[in-house]
Amino acid sequence: MKLLVCGGAGFIGSAFVRRRLASTADSVVVLDRLTYAGNRANLAGVEQDGAFADRYRFVLGDIRDAVVVNHAAQGADAIVNFAAETHVDRSISNADDFLQTGVVGLHVLLEEARRSAAHGRPLRLVQVSTDEVYGSVASGAKTEDDPLAPRSPYAAAKAAGDLLCGAYHETHGVDVVITRGANTYGPHQHPEKLIPLFVTSALDDLPLPLYGDGRHRRDWLHVDDHADAVGHVLDNAPPGTVWNVPAGEERENVEVVSRLLELLDKPWSLVRRVADRPGHDRRYAMDGSRLAALGWRPRVGFEDGLAATVAWYRDNRAWWENVRGPDWQRWYETQYGSRLETSTPA
Repeated sequence: MKLLVCGGAGFIGSAFVRRRLASTADSVVVLDRLTYAGNRANLAGVEQDGAFADRYRFVLGDIRDAVVVNHAAQGADAIVNFAAETHVDRSISNADDFLQTGVVGLHVLLEEARRSAAHGRPLRLVQVSTDEVYGSVASGAKTEDDPLAPRSPYAAAKAAGDLLCGAYHETHGVDVVITRGANTYGPHQHPEKLIPLFVTSALDDLPLPLYGDGRHRRDWLHVDDHADAVGHVLDNAPPGTVWNVPAGEERENVEVVSRLLELLDKPWSLVRRVADRPGHDRRYAMDGSRLAALGWRPRVGFEDGLAATVAWYRDNRAWWENVRGPDWQRWYETQYGSRLETSTPA
């Protein structure tokens, strides 16, 4: 196939590109705006490997630009959309970017797929969504048929995108499928997320700001598993379907942080309890039986995946120091400065 991968320079998108090129004969066009969440260095291995020269191309552009999308999608068999503003904390202070990318940009992609099919060129769209659209889950696990109940602007933008995809399938017959991935971790993740933030900060013996009581529970999905699940759905799922992608690796944040410190041989005294963020979901959990019946299950256990992730950040200081530049420092001060001033030992 020929794939247009939107947001392909981001954390999960770049993993998908790397693994897809290595495991198939597909060709890939990456379309990415290279915001804070996109990093061309994530694709350096692909771009420097001559074996992929005739199967890979990068386009700098915005999915909200219909002309750019139409040009990048020429000859494509499928669009895989990872493009999103990804960090919940940022959505609380500035929701506009999340709505622009997650709803307006997705609408442009859906229109491209609709027009392509109308001209006799079927074009599948895979929308990469999140478990956060279900909201906080007190008990049990959410299925794909459960109602959406997002509680942050980020999750609401994702949920709106999911509903728009469903509407385009029902109204226009667009071949669209949706994946909803669990909390993803691994190499190349932007250091605003919990694991890379705490690993990179601990390596420099900086304080680690733990929200609230640290008892928030997440299902931890390795990025390679997430990327492979998206590919499996792309290749095998019927049009108009939704697929949960859980890992079955629920952990409280405090457990994750404790294990990180053990792997880094750093003291617990680095951890500071800070004021929780507004609307912080307590727990996410999804039922993965539908995807299992389609033939996919996660392969990377949390202990192995976490150890490999810590080793990657330890060995790739140049990558994350470049990401943690002046813009990141300003964001960090805005997000955690006052919280750390009033923090207490965890």
